[in-house]
Amino acid sequence: MKKVLLGLLIVILAVAGYVWYKFSTAGGGDHGPKQQPIALKKHSDTFNLSVATAMNAYFDMSAAFVDADTAKVKASAGKFIQLLDSIHMDELKNDTTSIYTVAMGTFESIKSNAQSILTMTDIQEMRKDFSMVSENLYPFFKIINYEGENMYWQNCPMAFGDEKEANWVSKTKDVINPYLGKNHPEFKATMLHCGMVKDTIKAQ
Repeated sequence: MKKVLLGLLIVILAVAGYVWYKFSTAGGGDHGPKQQPIALKKHSDTFNLSVATAMNAYFDMSAAFVDADTAKVKASAGKFIQLLDSIHMDELKNDTTSIYTVAMGTFESIKSNAQSILTMTDIQEMRKDFSMVSENLYPFFKIINYEGENMYWQNCPMAFGDEKEANWVSKTKDVINPYLGKNHPEFKATMLHCGMVKDTIKAQ
């Protein structure tokens, strides 16, 4: 009798296991179909190229600040503004309206601070506008789901004095400080590499 009950128990367990397996692999039962991971929408090659091209002008502007060359700073800022206008921001509408709206707010702040650089004559005032351009670029890349080459969010703890820090975007990990530069009136070139990498801006 015990053998019969044991055999019956084994059969019941086998059937129950088979039913559980079928339902779990098929995604059936009371839990419904399995959720698929959310796929991030990809940008067009044109969009990504236009962002990269605009950033090249930003990097040129940063290099001009390193040299304290105000003429080159303004030339690069003007080119940067022009290239910003070539970015097909409307493409972000393919994702959600809220992302487009938030991105455009940040985008306009980038442009307005870059345009302010063109009106300045004092290089320190230009650098302050450059820092605001940079502060808006950093969240902009997060909002648009940046898909380009790695860039680096860098910080100078004494950009505008001992306790006045500022950040910028670099295309390399090497710190070449656009706020203190090669020709600082007090430090000369001794603080050219002052700063650190705070974050990597990369494709998600």
